Formats: sequence, structure tokens, C-alpha cells
Amino acid sequence: MPRVRRCRHRGCHAFAFVPHYYCDKHRQEETEDQARRTKYRKRHGSRATTWYYNHVTRYSTEDKAQQNRFYHSREWQSLRALVLQRDFHLCKYCRINPGNIVDHIIPIEYDQTKMKDIDNLVTCCRDCHAKKTRWEQEYYGTGQYNHLKDVPAITDIQLISKLMNARDSK
Repeated sequence: MPRVRRCRHRGCHAFAFVPHYYCDKHRQEETEDQARRTKYRKRHGSRATTWYYNHVTRYSTEDKAQQNRFYHSREWQSLRALVLQRDFHLCKYCRINPGNIVDHIIPIEYDQTKMKDIDNLVTCCRDCHAKKTRWEQEYYGTGQYNHLKDVPAITDIQLISKLMNARDSK
């Protein structure tokens, strides 16, 4: 079922389908409003752009919105604390840097059943998380505009570390 919201036109109670803010009758106002918002974002720099990405673009699909709700749940907070404690806040990929990010070994986009599996979670540092995310996009096809590939899941942390670092050394 598509997500809907009320039309922003004053006095109009028709539905607008997400990502639109105005109904079909008032769609012209939406383009004017969007031009105003774009002008504001350009004038105010990255703060407005970051907010727009995090609140509108990033969670625009139902799957991403569901993942976002999970990451704000108590269940995730307790899982995260357990993993950080288990790994002594040390990155499992580089084994050098302290880490404060809890990462899914097998991405949840690829396998939803591993979302709450503590054995699928590891602590990692910011740099390794960025490398692994780029590697996942290439290997699994994860990411908002990519298509998932039919490849075997890799669970060996050392192998993942080698593969993601080999990609950056090219």
C-alpha cells in the first residue's frame, strides 16, 4: 500500500502520494515550493542538505524506514551494548583502532533474518566501516540504488578485511 499524506495546499484535504507534498490538482505549487526549498538549501549549506537526506531521502522506502525504526529500538541498543562489551570496543577488521560502531557482517539488506543475530554483529572503527560499506555495495549490491546480487554470503571477518582492503589498494 503506498504511503500518503494530506495535500499542503490550504483548504485541500486530498491525498498526495509520498514523495509528493501536493495532490495532482496542486502539483504546480509543489514545483514552486521545491524551488524555494532548493534555494534555501543552497543558501544555508550542508546543514539543511544533511537534514533533508537523513529525514527524507535516506528512509524514503518502507524497508529503509523499518530498518531505521529497528536502529532506534531498545532491542538494538541492548544488542549494541553487548557486542561492544564482547569485543572490548576494538575494531574486528583492522584490530588496531578502537571502535564504537556495531556492524552487520552480512548486511541486513542481503539477509533480513540476520538483523537481530548477535553472531552477525561486530565492532568496527569509522574507517573500516566506510571501507566495508563500499565493499558491500560492490560485492552484494547493497545500497539504495543498487540491485542485490546472487552471491554467497561471506562470514569470515579476516577474509572480509582482506577483500575490503584489497579493493582500496587498487
